[in-house]
Amino acid sequence: MASPPQPKPLRTLSVIDGAVFLIGVVVGIGIFKTPSLVAANVPNEAAFYGVWLLGGCGMLVGALCYAELGSAHPDAGGEYRFLTLAYGKPAGLLFAWARGTVIQTGAIAAVAFVYGEYASVILPLGAYSTAIHAASAVAALTALNLIGTPQTVWTQWGLTSLTIATKFVLIVSGALVAPAASELAAQPNFSGSVGLATVFVLLTYGGWNEAAYLGGELKDARHNMVRTLLIGTAAVIALYLAVNYAYLHSLGLSGLRISQAIASDVMRRFLGDIGATALSAMICVCALSTLSVTIFTGARTYYAVGRDFTFIRQLGVWESHGDNPKNALLLQCVIALSLILFGGFSREGFEAMVAYTAPVFWFFLLLVAISVMIFRKRGGVLPYRMPFYPLPPILLVCASVWMIWSSLAYAGTGALIGVGILLLGTPLLWLSRKS
Repeated sequence: MASPPQPKPLRTLSVIDGAVFLIGVVVGIGIFKTPSLVAANVPNEAAFYGVWLLGGCGMLVGALCYAELGSAHPDAGGEYRFLTLAYGKPAGLLFAWARGTVIQTGAIAAVAFVYGEYASVILPLGAYSTAIHAASAVAALTALNLIGTPQTVWTQWGLTSLTIATKFVLIVSGALVAPAASELAAQPNFSGSVGLATVFVLLTYGGWNEAAYLGGELKDARHNMVRTLLIGTAAVIALYLAVNYAYLHSLGLSGLRISQAIASDVMRRFLGDIGATALSAMICVCALSTLSVTIFTGARTYYAVGRDFTFIRQLGVWESHGDNPKNALLLQCVIALSLILFGGFSREGFEAMVAYTAPVFWFFLLLVAISVMIFRKRGGVLPYRMPFYPLPPILLVCASVWMIWSSLAYAGTGALIGVGILLLGTPLLWLSRKS
């Protein structure tokens, strides 16, 4: 007798659902920190706006590449699927190892630490308050995912809406309060690097690639993937430019350069200390929005690789009740909590996780960019063809190479640990061939 068909992901997500997920994962906590670092590395306001616009163009280039890949190969595995088809199963399995142990779980831990830092301002829980709040958030959002995909989508709508509302509060506050003339006059000598400013900007725009993991659950993904990516990208660029205008208008370039908490400084000018305190709760919401999407999309990789390889087939089980990859979500949660434990003892959780993930993430993004050209060379029918080919994948290749070098040069020991964990997965290349 034939075995009964296994449950598979349901295509229930609309274009707007996908865009909400994309905005939710990109417009997180980076915009509260990196603009001051960018301002310190550019000579004037025109250059400040220029690098943010350049970062938006970088996100658009990546979105065009992923729109073509996601439309042609829509799958819950996202990048794992692209790399497997382009380079073979060993490369796909090595990516799954890297995403499961370094890239995605490290990103989950990093965002959770930011949430923990601001949650500790509202409710301190002792010496390890940040790690306790971070672990609690990961566990709670994983539990929400286990309850069901529909509940997770509704929650993401709420979190993304609150995140956008937070940015609008900042925009209005910054637009209504201008810096004093004395502050505008105090311009310190410029001694930064525009290249380094671009690194910070690209990090802040990061996360758009997570849309690829919606391919298995997006309605008519062959036509709607490009719409999801372009709508989400346009919204993010517009929002980031407006927020940075508010920062400059309220603090001036010199004030922005020296500010340690730019969003708090803007809110304090507008609403006093009450506004600065309320911002902690607003940032917690933004961090939860990013964290929710990162957990949702991350588990899809475990599911896809478990579906393809019999020796880890338990990860490839899709639960029809709840419409989610239950085992994959649980494993991801355990690994992320382990990284939070490690980061909690290091007392520099966020920085450690960023350093840990960066070079490995950009290495595989480089391979994905090259895969666009590999698929084009093979030919075949494509539901969507990006404009200006081959310029977008070439630009994405250049950006990836630049970010690999930058992360290894500036991130230090944490980056080397991440690369070391990636190398520990190389025996999987042999195992995948045997399987």
